[in-house]
Amino acid sequence: MLENSERQIDNNRARVTRHRLAPGAHTGFHRHEYDYVIVPITAGRMRLLEAGEERWSELSPGASYFRRAGVEHDVFNGGEQDLIFVEVELLG
Repeated sequence: MLENSERQIDNNRARVTRHRLAPGAHTGFHRHEYDYVIVPITAGRMRLLEAGEERWSELSPGASYFRRAGVEHDVFNGGEQDLIFVEVELLG
């Protein structure tokens, strides 16, 4: 878990973690073992390195998105303010 992360729920159905990335900070390469939903709390620009490619994503507060298990990536805060988002892992 990242230094600026807070686990809010962890049970046999879901794991919910609030993450805060400072400008330029990144998660490090990791693989998602479960399907998950990201809920942005702040607007921001996210840089992703995934499958050998770089892409950018603009986040809007409350505009959630879903990803399937197996995603491997490194996520960077590509903006000038803290990027805060909640990750909801669906454990089954």
